[in-house]
Amino acid sequence: MTDRMNFFWLTTTALAVVGLPAIAQEVTDGDLGTLSHETLAHLATPAPYSPYAGRNFPTRPLFGDTHLHTAISMDAGAAGARLGPTDAYRFAKGEELVSNSGQPAKLSRPLDFLVVTDHSDNMGLMTKLRAGDPEILKDPKGREWYDMMQSGRGIDAAVEMMRLFGSGQFPQALFSMPGKAIYSSTWEELLDAAEEADAPGQFSAIIGYEWTSIVDGSNLHRNVIYRDGADLARQMEPMVTAEPWGSSDPVELWKWMQAYEDKTGGDVTAITHNGNLSNGLMFPVEEQFGKPVDAEYAATRAKWERLYEITQTKGTSEVHPSLAPTDEFANFEIWDKGNLNLVARTTPEMMEFNYARAALKNGLKLETALGVNPYKFGLVGSTDSHTALSSSEENNFFGKAANGEPSAHRAETPFMKTDIATIYEWEIGASGLAVVWAAENTREAIFDAMERRETYATTGTRVTVRFFGGFDFVPEDANNRLPANVGYSKGVPMGGDLSAAPEGKAPTFLVAALKDPIGANIDRVQIVKGWLDADGNTQEQVYDVAWGDADSRQPGEDGKLPSVGSTVDVANATWTNTIGDPELITVWTDPDFDPALKAFYYARVIEIPTPRWTAYDAKYYGLTLPDEVRMTITERAYTSPIWYTPAG
Repeated sequence: MTDRMNFFWLTTTALAVVGLPAIAQEVTDGDLGTLSHETLAHLATPAPYSPYAGRNFPTRPLFGDTHLHTAISMDAGAAGARLGPTDAYRFAKGEELVSNSGQPAKLSRPLDFLVVTDHSDNMGLMTKLRAGDPEILKDPKGREWYDMMQSGRGIDAAVEMMRLFGSGQFPQALFSMPGKAIYSSTWEELLDAAEEADAPGQFSAIIGYEWTSIVDGSNLHRNVIYRDGADLARQMEPMVTAEPWGSSDPVELWKWMQAYEDKTGGDVTAITHNGNLSNGLMFPVEEQFGKPVDAEYAATRAKWERLYEITQTKGTSEVHPSLAPTDEFANFEIWDKGNLNLVARTTPEMMEFNYARAALKNGLKLETALGVNPYKFGLVGSTDSHTALSSSEENNFFGKAANGEPSAHRAETPFMKTDIATIYEWEIGASGLAVVWAAENTREAIFDAMERRETYATTGTRVTVRFFGGFDFVPEDANNRLPANVGYSKGVPMGGDLSAAPEGKAPTFLVAALKDPIGANIDRVQIVKGWLDADGNTQEQVYDVAWGDADSRQPGEDGKLPSVGSTVDVANATWTNTIGDPELITVWTDPDFDPALKAFYYARVIEIPTPRWTAYDAKYYGLTLPDEVRMTITERAYTSPIWYTPAG
């Protein structure tokens, strides 16, 4: 190697390692006489001794909740919530509070960020109803609901409110809509609470609300998230769904979002609600609200809905067992008895349009037909708790609603009961958390991570996950103790895109998972692949790529990895970390890659079994619960996908 060639090789290697691959490429492609001043400055200075100097990529996994309700929300207040947005932020920051049911509550560890997303429809109504406002009590329904709440039947009032709201029969005289004084003052209350709680660098109180579209009892909700502070957010009051003041059509929400950005110069995004209770409406492929799913629809949805809430208290919607019969981890915290209000059953043909994996696959098909993929979303989890308490830990779960806070009878109490089905409190999950990779803990940095989909979801665990895709990762990269250095220099992170595979190369993925410091060991890391075959049909495959106890556990002749086992002592609500591994990292190459076919890949991290919140309840209260009550859980994380697009 000549001195000049050696100089170029050493320089490009050093620049790539410290996270400057673009400059490295300039050196590789250019000539010393034509290099930019920025590049020459780097060349004049040797690579720093510190491997962290010059690092320009996200370095922190920030754990938060993008979906939390307080007493301001109509259904939360009716069910007994008394804690407001200020309380929600105090709790998320780690402060001990007295819960809605009078019990002390505190997180094991503070969250890094929180979005209070009270329902935009009827914002402020519960404040007046709870106080017995004379104008509200003049209405027969207002008086009836007030009396129900006073007599301890608030949850029945909440269910009826949501049923009438979802069917378009809510008494118009009781609506609190934008422009009313009570609506405006309530929005100001939410903004003031966020501004007071926001502490850049330490904790981010992010402004948001939930747009609560319900179509014939089915869930089309979205959480609208602001990058901005109150100075911009107060310039337009939230979008509602009730006509004539708003619309249940997501297209109209997207128009509102565009209008907000045009008016304020701000920035908003929408997180698509967990879709398992949408009865086939969340991910249309042909039409919605009488309008076709065409290129305009696809492009607009892709612009505004960059993230999807894959797991929360009302179940997990990664995939349904009927859609993935060979996926042994598909049957996880499933709610499939009916739609949101349990007024219509969920039928098999609806499943494809309720779940994330199927939507990701259909997105590839729609992209081929329309030129745009409407379902190119990243993943987050959140709680959707209606208690103002973001409690996603199994041993610290304060329920979906205030009437479901810890008690000796909650597990066997019906959460919702109609002629269609009954959902019991024990079926409610403690899930989940939204995790973003950011350079700093600020509203802006967190929002930007959401926009670029560098996010992942967990079911409540604080496992740390890195996932990169490229064409040049080699097995030795898994030995690097700074995997992000090599990940960003050789590939793209979760949420990114790969295209035009080099001749003879298949995508390679660097995936690393580190256990929750006070949680369970890791059973395995999987990569889920979906693709569009040569005939235009969607396909999928789940690969085990790294696993714990590797010295004693290997795939069998059928390719299946044996179970990790379980150390759960249900009676004592405990377990031991004597199985699994605290850390797994590997480089995996797709063995079935076809460079001509569209595909996506995401990582799924499975922990060893641990006690579910029901086991902690049984231990604490000395209960014997029915056999059908799930007492263990295999917590997990899901990364945002990485997409592959063929050349041309």
